[in-house]
Amino acid sequence: MKNKFVWPPGRLIHLVTAACLFSALFLLCGCGGVTGTGIATPPSNPPSSPPAQILNVPGNWVFVTASTSQGELLGIEGNINQSGTVVSGTVHVFSFYEDCFDHLTAVGLTGTLTRSNSREPAILSLTSTSVDGVVISFSGNVNDNATVYDNAFTGTYTINGACTDQGSISGDKIPTLASTWDGTFTTSGGENFDVAANLSQSDSASAEGSFGVTGTATFQTPCFSSGTITSGVFPSGSFIIGNSVALDIQTGNGTVAFLGTADPAKGEITGDYTVSGGTCDQTGTATLTALGPWDY
Repeated sequence: MKNKFVWPPGRLIHLVTAACLFSALFLLCGCGGVTGTGIATPPSNPPSSPPAQILNVPGNWVFVTASTSQGELLGIEGNINQSGTVVSGTVHVFSFYEDCFDHLTAVGLTGTLTRSNSREPAILSLTSTSVDGVVISFSGNVNDNATVYDNAFTGTYTINGACTDQGSISGDKIPTLASTWDGTFTTSGGENFDVAANLSQSDSASAEGSFGVTGTATFQTPCFSSGTITSGVFPSGSFIIGNSVALDIQTGNGTVAFLGTADPAKGEITGDYTVSGGTCDQTGTATLTALGPWDY
């Protein structure tokens, strides 16, 4: 998942007219100081580059690494906060490094977001708190020209401590979930039934870095006709963290637990579900498709 030039100060050279030369001693012609060669003196304060504008990066992010030595992938998902150029966050690390990272452990991030020129990408630098002696640091460019996501990030990372690694890293800010969805659930036996859902995502993140999700769902199956989606905090209840979406749907005949992966580019959430606690206990897969735009 995700060179511009620096605008140099302009320096104008003017031919000085005879009238300007005649009145130069009185500084009445408005041409500035005049040298003996008839060339206007450059202004003492030439135009500067356009002022830097810091991007707004707060929100729900997912980062994916590509190791140059271990050949492993690392997923970092969670919330990023911002106050001016100061950035912080809470994330969870999902990886094959099970000896180094427990995905249930919340990891704090601190860093900076700087930008020297509005024509240049912003630089995002983040370092994690130490978790059992392991520290993750990553830095790279953030731009707001991404075609699907609010912001896109590309850079490099290092891991130091009990585990060491380095490589490239990319990230995307995930837009807020769309409000209306249609979907199809397919049981492990190959039977299908449809669902329609209305979802609402919390504006603020939990202490775990996840965003609660609430809503309702209606089903086209004899097992249950409707359900309530109850908000939760990672790893339980209904929430979104990075591009991982969990829905806990309470029906009149058991609980539907869905865990999927959001793809804003396709407007879909795909994953697996389980029904338990009723007369229609089952497992299967499901795909939810957004009927409206995601909140970019």
